[in-house]
Amino acid sequence: MGEVILDFIQTMGIVNISWKQIIMITVACILLYLAIAKKFEPLLLVPIAFGMLLSNLPLSGVMNGAVSHIQLISPEGVDAFKQGANATIETHSPGGLLYYLFQGDELGIFPPLVFLGVGAMTDFAPLIANPKSILLGAAAQFGIFTTFLGALVLGFGAQAASAIGIIGGADGPTAIYLATKLAPELLAPIAVAAYSYMALVPIIQPPIMRALTTKEERSIVMTQTKSVSKRAKIIFPIVVTIVVSLILPAASTLIGMLMFGNLLKESGVTDRLSETASNTLINIVTIFLGISVGASAEAEIFLSSQTLMIFGLGILAFAVGTATGVIFAKIMNLVCKQKVNPLIGSAGVSAVPMAARVSQKVAQEESPGNFILMHAMGPNVAGVIGSAVAAGILLSLFG
Repeated sequence: MGEVILDFIQTMGIVNISWKQIIMITVACILLYLAIAKKFEPLLLVPIAFGMLLSNLPLSGVMNGAVSHIQLISPEGVDAFKQGANATIETHSPGGLLYYLFQGDELGIFPPLVFLGVGAMTDFAPLIANPKSILLGAAAQFGIFTTFLGALVLGFGAQAASAIGIIGGADGPTAIYLATKLAPELLAPIAVAAYSYMALVPIIQPPIMRALTTKEERSIVMTQTKSVSKRAKIIFPIVVTIVVSLILPAASTLIGMLMFGNLLKESGVTDRLSETASNTLINIVTIFLGISVGASAEAEIFLSSQTLMIFGLGILAFAVGTATGVIFAKIMNLVCKQKVNPLIGSAGVSAVPMAARVSQKVAQEESPGNFILMHAMGPNVAGVIGSAVAAGILLSLFG
């Protein structure tokens, strides 16, 4: 009986926990606090943090892969089987639940499905009405290529540097998709960094935005955008898909699914499909993707100098992307008759609609009656296209 009790104690997680797991569990609890108490993008952060919590509980096995065991048996042990000199018994242990969900990340299935849902929820009218917005979306992607160079300097190869740099696009699905193609061994830290920083946009961006703008600039009131016809909204996703795919075939999967979702929304004849893509489908995929991405942050893999460098480069990418968007908006004010509020430049990172909401919040802190949300949505949705195009460029160069 004593041996049975001892064996039971040895199977308890509390006697097998390591200091690294304690650190990761603490980090997971902090992220849950930020998501629930502070409401920092809870739809992303709650699944990610809980997946991180589950995978770092000792002996949970949620990320264990399937294992087959083959055991040699001596002749004396197989008399009942009437075998010869040797016999084998094969046993099979199925993998953990989150291990199988993570295959949707590794195989590049979940990211395009998220883009499908995002497209079905996105209104490209602000971008169509003000085509200059695409320049702000493009400027914000500068963080991707700056971080790419930084990763090269730190000793990462071109493929790994490409996957790390895409974190600057503030686009989790794109970061996962590119990592699976170019640096699958870095998928876990890249995915967690991308989604964590996306959720922390309300903390990361405002100090940079205020530092680069004056009170007068933050108070600029923009004129109302012109209306966009239904025909233009329908033609837009078709034209974008054709043009981008002809120039960058590597980006066709992400751009194609994004624009397909938008076409479902704007066509007016596929309401049921649009409703499914923008609600049921994206909600299910977000749960699976979030919790599996979080579960990939296992202590033994995650707490390393390489991971810390990736997180450092990730915050650099966000900062540079935010800064270049704001700076480019200020440059536009020097050459354009119609002034733009430079705060909308920060929305060029493709965290939709988080970055646009942050632009609106900072503007209203200076002038409560100033509404720039719809103007900020132009660069914001342009950033989604821009990050997918940047991923296509990197895939074409280093894939």
